[in-house]
Amino acid sequence: MRAGARRLGPGGVEIGPLALGLWRFTGTDVGQNAALVEAGLELGMNLADTADVYGLDWGGTGFGSCEENLGAVLRARPDLRDRMVLATKGGIVPPVPYDSGAAAMRSACEASLARLATDRIDLYQVHRPDMFTHPAEVAHTLDGLVADGLVGAVGVSNYTPAQTRALAAHLDAPLVSTQPEYSAACLDALRDGTLDLCSEMGMVPLAWSPLAGGRLMAESPLDGEQLMAQSPDGGVRPELLATLDRLAEREGVDRAAVCVAFVLAHPTAPVAIVGTQQPERLNALQAALGVQLDRNDVYDIVEASEGQPLP
Repeated sequence: MRAGARRLGPGGVEIGPLALGLWRFTGTDVGQNAALVEAGLELGMNLADTADVYGLDWGGTGFGSCEENLGAVLRARPDLRDRMVLATKGGIVPPVPYDSGAAAMRSACEASLARLATDRIDLYQVHRPDMFTHPAEVAHTLDGLVADGLVGAVGVSNYTPAQTRALAAHLDAPLVSTQPEYSAACLDALRDGTLDLCSEMGMVPLAWSPLAGGRLMAESPLDGEQLMAQSPDGGVRPELLATLDRLAEREGVDRAAVCVAFVLAHPTAPVAIVGTQQPERLNALQAALGVQLDRNDVYDIVEASEGQPLP
């Protein structure tokens, strides 16, 4: 296996430690979109992460538009598909909001295949748990998609550990991934058992929003207290930003690289899904792979994020 690569399940495909996130893939210029995808692939970001619901916000034209934009790229440049591990998600059906019933999930997967201009999705994930569909029904649908050759592997997104175990108990196919929010500013996956379950089940954590939706970059230690007072979600602690900046200066990189390196540092070997739509930023984020965070560094980040010393 290539150095730094992760594997999606036993004998599964290899993916790089950074993935190309396509939530903001809303531009319609096929040439520019292809250039972004190719830049990511050249840097080893071979997992392309999208979802059928992407496009309803962030300037998209509606449900499915980000998948359609990627499909247009793959029609124009089929060579890129051969180099890509294509991941998408289904199960959000506005305004319901969630439907993981058998008919809805199969229909969602087939619609994604058409939009993406492909006959196979390498990784198909349930986007958010539908609490009113029994996991046995979800499992039967996912196993059917795998058996029919429409899906190579399956995973979950935004599931609790209990919800993940319940689904896995009814699946024949292994769950190869879980996709939680995880960053230096959002440690829920570290604390709620999600990453522990990855250790137990061998799933790859696909961390979304490793820069906390840009909040870790937009704020500075100098104005952190004011921003915390203004932010509806509490903002980012000034001491966290100061810690990240101290480590960035030591390592000779920018703050974003340290943030991504922190996500990658967990022993479950997460993948950081980076959402920038600028090829030059993709290249800059590669610096995270050379950042050396020791045990003191990662615990300094945890303590600064939570605002209190560990017991």
